[in-house]
Amino acid sequence: MADSPYSAQQQAKSDRRYTMYHGTKVQTARSIIQSGFRQSADGMLGPGVYVSRNQRKAERYPLNSPITDKVVLKLSVDCGKVKRIDTDNHPMQKSWHSNGYDTAWVPPNCGMKAVPSGLEEDCVWDPKRRKIIAVVPNMCVSHRSMSTV
Repeated sequence: MADSPYSAQQQAKSDRRYTMYHGTKVQTARSIIQSGFRQSADGMLGPGVYVSRNQRKAERYPLNSPITDKVVLKLSVDCGKVKRIDTDNHPMQKSWHSNGYDTAWVPPNCGMKAVPSGLEEDCVWDPKRRKIIAVVPNMCVSHRSMSTV
């Protein structure tokens, strides 16, 4: 995309493996580690597992949970075929998977109202496309509470 305002490093490319992050509750992280990821039923990009290459984005989730109950999983994600979703009400915003894509990618600072932070967001359809690398402690959470994840 020659006219893209995003650098080559920012653009999510198909058939690449990326380090990404997933924010969740401590108990949910335990379940993911033990049994694997499960798709969310719905969301801005439809069903899938929501991740970001931006750790700060993942640290915000889950929204409205106390900081002591938040943890970030560092992942290796095989994105497969990627669909760029960069406008509100994009025609494939929730149908990207049925159109042959494995991952939906919302670029940083694209102006979508659903992403007021301006931070990148991705939705990966198949939970098996990601592997946990590490549990990343939130700097505001004590080391003691993280050691139980």
